[in-house]
Amino acid sequence: MPAIVLATLNARYAHAALGLRCLRANLGALRADSVIREFTIARPAEEVVAAILDQQPRLVGFGVYIWNVAQTTAVIARLKAHAPGVTVVVGGPEVSHEVAGQPICALADFVVTGWGDVTFATLARQILQGPRPLMKVHAGEQAPLATLQLPYDEYADVDLRQRNVYVEASRGCPFKCEFCLSALDKTAWPFPLDDFLAALGRLWGRGARRFKFVDRTFNLKVATGRAILGFFLERLEAAPDDPPFLHFELVPDHLPDGLKELIVRFPPGTLQFEIGIQTWNPQVQALISRRQDHAAAEANLRWLRANSHAHLHVDLIAGLPGEDLASFGAGFDRLCALRPHEIQLGILKRLRGAPIARHTQTHGLDFDPEPPYAVRATAALPAADVARLARCARYWDLVANSGRFARTLPALLGDAPFARFLRLADWLDAELGRAHGIALEELHALLLRWLVADGMAASEARRLLEADYAASGAHGRLPFAASGIAPGRPAAVVSTPPRQRRRASAPVP
Repeated sequence: MPAIVLATLNARYAHAALGLRCLRANLGALRADSVIREFTIARPAEEVVAAILDQQPRLVGFGVYIWNVAQTTAVIARLKAHAPGVTVVVGGPEVSHEVAGQPICALADFVVTGWGDVTFATLARQILQGPRPLMKVHAGEQAPLATLQLPYDEYADVDLRQRNVYVEASRGCPFKCEFCLSALDKTAWPFPLDDFLAALGRLWGRGARRFKFVDRTFNLKVATGRAILGFFLERLEAAPDDPPFLHFELVPDHLPDGLKELIVRFPPGTLQFEIGIQTWNPQVQALISRRQDHAAAEANLRWLRANSHAHLHVDLIAGLPGEDLASFGAGFDRLCALRPHEIQLGILKRLRGAPIARHTQTHGLDFDPEPPYAVRATAALPAADVARLARCARYWDLVANSGRFARTLPALLGDAPFARFLRLADWLDAELGRAHGIALEELHALLLRWLVADGMAASEARRLLEADYAASGAHGRLPFAASGIAPGRPAAVVSTPPRQRRRASAPVP
């Protein structure tokens, strides 16, 4: 039985914890006496504890994040009650700041803050071999990346077949956006490129095809970006019937020609870019220490939409200090005009340690004390407006981001996207009282009612909704459909995520 269990609760099974694999790869001689155990946040605490104790560990290390801290606290409380002799170490972003006030840190025997690659290994040796440390909190040592063992051989074959493979060509971020923990970094540090590409080659050879890069600034250094894109293009062109799916986070106002000439060579369904606009308001941008050339960002988004097959997932944040409903709505409309495939409407969260907290008094920021610590009101955005935007975000995800209503969406948005969709979200909430557990057929029926009440001919509204339903691949029945049934599921590229498959079958707006 292993002496060390490295554990975390992922948001869903498709996510595989890169952090745990970094820890295990750098355990040195203790690596052979360790095992990784991953669960999801939906798993009952008693089942998680039972699975961990089945390994009979002496030490359990938990990766703690904003999305799992509540569930992990419950797991640790139960684990300590059942096996008080097992040493518990917690680490990760959620416990790297404000340690003293956190219940999970009080329950744990030790806390590692910041980078854990080297520090956890040292702490584990001291716990298992002695002398046992006297200090509870251990600040992570930021070792040079070239000295660390890369974690990619820690992915099991089943991970490569069934899950996203998370990789990082660099750590850190040179930007200072105050809502993000990366604002605390001084710069971005690259891993040795040749070693990283060799590790990617081993993953590819073992069958990995879904890669999510966690780099904050993938396109910051053009030469590195070109080398990585070139790596995948070489394999794609050698075997076009076995394509990858690649997710990158891009700086929106930096897309030089050296990257563009490679991006255009990727076929549909292979590239996804997550692009953080966050706000178009220059005063708000300056307030939160965010640097962004809006004209360049707009030009790059237009170019990507017109010239590449990349799926564009663009982020906006509601509730930033100084931004009111009208400003946020204007930014939403500006982004809609650029036609990204998805717009992620996020509500500002107070990540522990993020500098955004400095605006709490001056801008009236009221955050929920429970995770994920979403803002409840600001001086510029009253609580009622925050609640409306949160509901709007949930319905936007169901209707727009799902890709199930690509033909109907333009009719819903018209020439005033934000105002019209906010009204629709208010109406849906009044009709349903919920934004979860809504059957697709029920949502189609509601949208038909809305469109007809808004002045569209019933026959045209039915035509759009029936076409979207058929393209979605659903197998149920639409009560208002002329045929009463949905056609069969359309053909799709297997490696392409479902939302992209649905969008691929839609006409270009």
